[in-house]
Amino acid sequence: MDTTLNDRTAKTDPLLNVREAAIVLEVSVPTFWRRVADKTVPRPIKLGGLSRWPRSEVLAVIDRLKAERTAA
Repeated sequence: MDTTLNDRTAKTDPLLNVREAAIVLEVSVPTFWRRVADKTVPRPIKLGGLSRWPRSEVLAVIDRLKAERTAA
């Protein structure tokens, strides 16, 4: 049995669609797109016509905003 695929998928950073990413940030989809436009959230990875965000990048937005809040 080849475990290479299982090992690789266990270590990958899942890609979230816009709805899933908005849920992580607890905002609406339109607000999520506004945050992309104002560069609070990074631009998506494009897979053909699909927009996806690595979960780690969405979580990093929260960490960055928390750090900015405590630094101010």
